[in-house]
Amino acid sequence: MHSETSPGAGRDAAAHAAREVIELLEVLWTKGRDLTSTAPVSSSQLRVLYILDRDQPINLRTLGDVLGSAPSSVSRMCDRLDALGFIERSPSSASRRELELRLSTRGDNYLKDLRARRETALLDVISAMPPAQRAALAAGLNSFRHAIDDSEREGRATDSTGRSASAESA
Repeated sequence: MHSETSPGAGRDAAAHAAREVIELLEVLWTKGRDLTSTAPVSSSQLRVLYILDRDQPINLRTLGDVLGSAPSSVSRMCDRLDALGFIERSPSSASRRELELRLSTRGDNYLKDLRARRETALLDVISAMPPAQRAALAAGLNSFRHAIDDSEREGRATDSTGRSASAESA
């Protein structure tokens, strides 16, 4: 039996609170669609732009691995983003057989504008919070982001069987 203060109860309460925040953000984005619309890109394409913003340059194979998507799907998605002028493709400096993907100036400006619009919408809500609760929110979200980063690194370090990706086969 778990008490209210057990680590499992705290973990469950944090997961519940995070889910509620995500749902509230979805509502906020929906209510303020004019302020926070991601048009002309889909949520999948937006994820590609975020990845390129963080990890550029990146090749198609690595992007596919990060997305967990088939190469043909990633290639089509990049074709669409290229047609919008949001990404640039160039020959890889490491291999002539690969292409490197980068955000274009237009793609970078798009992300900056989207982030600014979303931040404005969030600031309207956050400004109603007392300063101590704002500080606690910032600290909690930073911890949450670091936990996600750690989890992603750990996931990349193991294969689908849970073994270390660098482990030698016997």
